[in-house]
Amino acid sequence: MLILGWVLLVPAALVFAVALWNMLAWPAVGFGTVEDNGQVSVLIPARNEAATIDDCIASALEQGDIIGAVWVYDDHSTDATAEHVRAWAEKDSRVRLCPPKPLPPDWCGKPFACAQLADAAETPWMLFLDADARLEPGAVRRLVAEAEARGVTLLAPWPGIVCGGFWEKALMPLLNFCVFTFFPAPLALRRRDTNMGLAHGACILAQREAYHAVGGHGVVRNELFEDTWLARRWREAGQPSACLDGSRVVRVRMYDSFAAIWFGFMKNFRPAFRRESRFWMFWGFHALCIWVPFALLPAAWATGQAGPLLAAVACVLGSRMIMAWRFRYPWWSALLHPLAESLFLALGLASWRRWRLGEGVAWKGRVYGPTTKVEATDTIATEERPHAG
Repeated sequence: MLILGWVLLVPAALVFAVALWNMLAWPAVGFGTVEDNGQVSVLIPARNEAATIDDCIASALEQGDIIGAVWVYDDHSTDATAEHVRAWAEKDSRVRLCPPKPLPPDWCGKPFACAQLADAAETPWMLFLDADARLEPGAVRRLVAEAEARGVTLLAPWPGIVCGGFWEKALMPLLNFCVFTFFPAPLALRRRDTNMGLAHGACILAQREAYHAVGGHGVVRNELFEDTWLARRWREAGQPSACLDGSRVVRVRMYDSFAAIWFGFMKNFRPAFRRESRFWMFWGFHALCIWVPFALLPAAWATGQAGPLLAAVACVLGSRMIMAWRFRYPWWSALLHPLAESLFLALGLASWRRWRLGEGVAWKGRVYGPTTKVEATDTIATEERPHAG
């Protein structure tokens, strides 16, 4: 037990080191500004977003005259999404509804919606914004100024994740933990390696000319994890990109219940990895190095050999506490890490199982699989009811 404890302490310490580096050295979007000349189009893909679209459009229009247009793609909604958008269009001519087109068999829903929106936009900059995202005052000016100052044609502000109920506060912080204990965000700003492309699909600013030169969302047409793969294809095409802490410029409530969290992450977990071997490496690392120290600690404590395991647990909890401070999560969410990690591992297995058996993963009333995509049944469409695009 003592030897195993020392073995597990090494990766736990590395996790803490990466988290600390990211939280201290990763910059946030600055406070620069640019002229209000209508140079940005806000592009919102929306599928059954009647409950969220009003606040999203309002936050976009409140950015001022820098917004030239707000385009909303009604992705075959069965609720009143389109009616809400038309009501806004009657009040402000910048708001425009992009009618739906049949979804081609080789496209996922959100990339196709984004591609239609990009074709409609005519401004130099395009801001892809999820319907459940909210821009803070002055956010768009700051984003454009930051992109111009850094000389990038794609800027992905990592949003502040709003957590409402208990399960959101307990589980949603694990998203940032998974990302920023592996991804060296400060290094990614200095290097243009393809595999260091990172984005959160809730909010992505793209230069229109570069977007079309790269191939737009067509290069990620069949990706469920389209945001980060777009950032990687962007770099692969020779275009510069950056991902910064955008928690002070945009916020998003990704999911509003345990079921929404479960289905939302299940759709992305297995598809996030090109190869099954990489999925198992990631899952295995979390199981062995992030979860096992907590599971073994009581037995080690009883035998008086808890020292190394206790240090490993402290490293993991320390990483969570640092992130709670940086991203303004409740501190107690870190103490629930064993519960969150257990559910995370179970979720990964569920995602893998559905993908492996060809059942696919359900999202927004559609089912996506490794090689096929078909419309979901009404049962599945009702079963997963998160707001994210």
